[in-house]
Order: sequence, then structure tokens, then C-alpha cells
Amino acid sequence: MTNVILLGPPGAGKGTQAKRLVQERGMTQLSTGDMLREARSSGSEMGLKVAAVMDAGGLVTDEIVIGLIREKLESGESAGYIFDGFPRTLAQADALGSLLAQMGQKLDAVIEMQVDDAVLVRRISGRYTCGSCGAVYHDETHPTKVAGTCDYCGSTNLVRRADDNEESLRYRLTEYYKKTSPLIGYYHATGDLRRVDALASVDAVAAAISAALEQG
Repeated sequence: MTNVILLGPPGAGKGTQAKRLVQERGMTQLSTGDMLREARSSGSEMGLKVAAVMDAGGLVTDEIVIGLIREKLESGESAGYIFDGFPRTLAQADALGSLLAQMGQKLDAVIEMQVDDAVLVRRISGRYTCGSCGAVYHDETHPTKVAGTCDYCGSTNLVRRADDNEESLRYRLTEYYKKTSPLIGYYHATGDLRRVDALASVDAVAAAISAALEQG
């Protein structure tokens, strides 16, 4: 079983690489948001706790999230897990480490997807999508062949995310580094941290992650 955490700023490609790991290794992506939504609609004891907290407008506690992760691990239905959006704090990292140890498991790697902030801002701020078929374009590297028209479905419904602008992105990057830098130090100290160049091609990044996982 392989367990991995992907760390990286907005736009680094964590989602893309997680999907590759799911497809190629049969792993399961554990997204905090997805788990909370699934639990809320399940009617289970844990789901009722989640619903009560969310309906009251409160923040779901670390204890509840760890409980949801425990349920997934106990199901034993996967070749490994990709932790997505968790941990975000040192306390959460400690809790996850304790849970894995209790279950006779471990982290195989924590992958830090490194980027050059200026390049990342250019990459994301030039991004737009087709609102009809979901095709992704970029002002500089992959514009539509006909301005304003999707190459694939012919739609003129081309849209940009409201927060895909330089000011918003730089704020999100600052928040990421403020919150994540302690985790990078934590996992460096435990010997689990691996670094990959997230601005390489998708295939090159996937190969680097695969090599990092083989290091164990």
C-alpha cells in the first residue's frame, strides 16, 4: 500500500497528478471536502455529526476529519491513499501520523510540488475554459484557433475564473506559503519530503513523482 501527501500552491497541478496516481496505481484520492459531503449524505453516526456542525455554520474539527480518514483506511479497498487538503497544520500532521501508526501503515512520501511564483502567475492568469465542454486554453501557450470560439465544440461561451488574476493569485500564494511552510519543515525533519519541479510537463512531473515514491 502506498500513502502520499501532495503539497503545492494553487495551480501547481496537484489535482492533475492525483488523477494520474488514481488511474495508474489504483490509489484513492482523499479530499477533505469530498469526504465531508459524502459523510453528510450517508446518514451514518459520523455523517450526522458532520451535518450538525455544518448546518450550525461551524468548522468541522480535526477529530471528525481524522475519524473520516480512519473509516476510509479501515475499508481496505484501495492500493493506497492520496491525502488532498489534509494535513494543513502541524497538529493535523501529528494526528495523521498517529492514525497511520495505529493502523500499521505509514506515509511513503510527501511530495512538495515546487513552482516559480512568477511563472505560475503567468500560467494561471492567462487560463480560460469553455463553459460548454470544459476545454482548457491559455492566452500565450494554447489560444483558440478562432478567437472567441472553442476548437472542440464551437461554443463562444469562454470563461475565466474570477480569482484567476494576478492580485488574487499572489494573495493565495502568500496564504499557502504562510500555512504550509511549517509542514515542509516538519516532513523534511521526518525524512518523508520529496521535491519535484511542478512547472515541467505533466508527464515529466508524473515521472518525478513516481521516482519519488519508488524511493520509499
